[in-house]
Amino acid sequence: MMEEQTLLLTTDRPVGVVGYGVYIPRYRLPGSEIARLWQGEEGGSPVKEKAVAGLDEDTVTMSIEAARNALKRAGINPGELRAVWVGSESHPYAVKPSSTIVAEAIGATPHIQAADMEFACKAGSEAMVMAMGLVGSGMGKYALAIGADTAQGRPGDALEYTAASGGAAYILGPAEESLVVIEGAYSFVTDTPDFWRRAGQKYPSHGQRFTGEPAYFKHIRHAAATIMQELGAEPGDFKYVTFHQPNPKFPQRIGKELGFTNEQLAPGLLAARIGNTYAGASLVGNTAVFDIAEPGDRVLMVSYGSGAGSDAFAFRMTDRILERRGLALSTEAYIARRKEIDYATYVRFRRKLAQ
Repeated sequence: MMEEQTLLLTTDRPVGVVGYGVYIPRYRLPGSEIARLWQGEEGGSPVKEKAVAGLDEDTVTMSIEAARNALKRAGINPGELRAVWVGSESHPYAVKPSSTIVAEAIGATPHIQAADMEFACKAGSEAMVMAMGLVGSGMGKYALAIGADTAQGRPGDALEYTAASGGAAYILGPAEESLVVIEGAYSFVTDTPDFWRRAGQKYPSHGQRFTGEPAYFKHIRHAAATIMQELGAEPGDFKYVTFHQPNPKFPQRIGKELGFTNEQLAPGLLAARIGNTYAGASLVGNTAVFDIAEPGDRVLMVSYGSGAGSDAFAFRMTDRILERRGLALSTEAYIARRKEIDYATYVRFRRKLAQ
């Protein structure tokens, strides 16, 4: 008889997160300021404000900061990393990897594998799946996966309200050294063109309401339901859950549909507070969960990337989380560290004016 095939992505040896870190720029553009410019004084916004990268910040600089925080929590030498993978929609160079710059800056070169990932908003979680495979196969002891992005959105477009900047880094390693053990992962992918940007175009295009169903909701729904089925788990078995956050409403809607409560969603729901950080969205939200979860808590994270696909991860917190997470700045501390700017400053910082 043929052996029944599991859909769950597992590894030959147990793998977990030995260190994690986040970086969120301090500048904040209120949603009301965007609405004032494009809708008038009575205009509304789906978010309170969004994080904006400064003049001297980009995907690489944010990735470096997040990686340094992850290394602090991991307590390992950067030279022990065997891979640095950076997922983003906004790599600074069209031809030159972000990953090599990050690896050099954190002291991980030259005995390392490096590459840039692209899969819209799930490029960071895509890198996590790869890191899980590399460590789990025994090819390397530690691997660094990063999801980071700067804001992309045409002036006046709906994306401009939520497109934000930020990033998160996860160092994967042996389960026995981990702050968080990975119980399993699952990926669900189809060819659904809900969001795209052709070569040479400055801003992305999107399929309006098509981006909800059959794009976001279908993929998150299948990924979350399948990983729970494969693990024999139910929504109530998880203390917290983090979904990709293109806006505040989408994750709340899919969470309710799947049977999760607002209490399970709330800690990782950062969309209303800092906007959508694209490739880092679910990863950034998940760091806020890791900052408060207790040993033994189970956490579910489901990303989404247009094009389209979702990666789902089931985590279980270990006792090591209590002694290590305080070694780097928390996600809440980065959110609290804010400076409000107006639309003109935002235009200057993000170089929206073409000369």
